Amino acid sequence: MLRNTIFATLVLTAAASPVWAAPQSGQTLYADNCSACHQVTGKGVKGAFPTLVGAPIVQGDGKLMAGVVLNGRAGMPAFKDDLSDADLTGILNYVRGAWGNKGKPVSFADVASARAQSNAKAKARGLQAH
Repeated sequence: MLRNTIFATLVLTAAASPVWAAPQSGQTLYADNCSACHQVTGKGVKGAFPTLVGAPIVQGDGKLMAGVVLNGRAGMPAFKDDLSDADLTGILNYVRGAWGNKGKPVSFADVASARAQSNAKAKARGLQAH
């Protein structure tokens, strides 16, 4: 009886804990981290922020795309300190399948490998909008 009470208490405590919260979707993470520049539509802002709709990097090698997001490029901030591998995998897969894009899914292992190759290490999430 005591064992069942302890188990029930642990389950209820765990369910209320933010640590046990469901992971955010790639679309939500995109909206929080990318849409300020690339827009909710993925079309970017002409002359300032490139479109992600039909972009070769979005349709091509997922590991290369992960490296760009981790390290930044041409004015784009690096997200290596802001996004975990799981978050980045979600964002990349959302973008690669949204707005008519037909990029192959990126695996968590692809993202982890891109991070290791760039010597980037994940830190606690900081600011989300840039």
